Amino acid sequence: MAKTSKFLTGARILPPPIAAGAKAADLIDTFFLAYNAGRLREGARLLTQKMLLPDVTVGVSLTGALTPAGLGASCIVPLIKAGAFDWIISTGANLYHDAHFALGMRLHAGSPFTDDRVLRDEGVVRIYDILFSYDVLLDTDTFFRKVLEADEFQTEMGTAEFHYRMGRYLAEREKALGLGEVSVLAAAYRYGVPVYTSSPGDSSIGMNVAAMALKGKGVKIDVSRDVNETAAIVYAAKKKGKSAVFILGGGSPKNFMLQTEPQIQEVLGLDEKGHDYFLQVTDARPDTGGLSGATPSEAVSWGKVDPDNLPDAVVCYLDTTIALPLLTAYVLTRSKKRPLKRLYDQRETLLASLTKAYLDREKKRAKKK
Repeated sequence: MAKTSKFLTGARILPPPIAAGAKAADLIDTFFLAYNAGRLREGARLLTQKMLLPDVTVGVSLTGALTPAGLGASCIVPLIKAGAFDWIISTGANLYHDAHFALGMRLHAGSPFTDDRVLRDEGVVRIYDILFSYDVLLDTDTFFRKVLEADEFQTEMGTAEFHYRMGRYLAEREKALGLGEVSVLAAAYRYGVPVYTSSPGDSSIGMNVAAMALKGKGVKIDVSRDVNETAAIVYAAKKKGKSAVFILGGGSPKNFMLQTEPQIQEVLGLDEKGHDYFLQVTDARPDTGGLSGATPSEAVSWGKVDPDNLPDAVVCYLDTTIALPLLTAYVLTRSKKRPLKRLYDQRETLLASLTKAYLDREKKRAKKK
């Protein structure tokens, strides 16, 4: 009898019938067996069995309109509280719409097929099938501009500090309104999670910062500090443990998170090999340019991902609004709460360590000339 092929040693595909009351984590483990369901199961296990170990630092990127869809309150905040997210890079739009929830404003489920001319006439704004009053934008803008008048914002800072300070105001509004914990920025403030924006001017928050600048007031964003702070977080993570990236969507936040390793290796010239764990949820494709430079194998060529750990890289080609609730349920069911790293409080120390390593390297190089 012929020897059984090594390719036929995987679990047999013969699941039992799904029963009433099945739990999300059990569905993933037992019934997500093939195609992108299989990749989601692999991602869930990578996340819980390796990425969320105590010695791993987990960076998360947020792209797409996730917070207006309610994923901030339902998924991101619980994961922050559980210690699953150590640092975050987000589009400014996600953080702007996140503020609506902390301010008690109302967003509504609707139809993506509504006549937008009618919506415009009635003062209703649409994000696909999410509807809300135009006044939500105006009132949120007013909130940001009022806060930006405060003395603490009349200076220069990186986006992590900017969002931390804004998070304090949003946390105060949450508490005053009795809303519970519904805001990502407020939760990040409470639990010491630094939140960066890769394109500070590309959102309504940035637009309000720009408006204040016309009056000679408000914050100035130091984007170079963001580049160096995020690199410092990864550099420190690799010195004492491992670094993992959890990429939701793509775009600028994805690239900003992955460029930390080229910043360390290529630009600063420090010895490093790339992120250890890579999990991405995306509906983009590499052959059309939407995913170029960010598939795990392609990222290896840039030094973004450690080639020795390429098996610990999973890409789920799936809508984040479907994947993230399932992964959240899986993490909260299968993993223990991790101690909070509170990386926001360590930014200065981490940046000083990276700076010293770089300057020491520059001195050595200069002596060789």
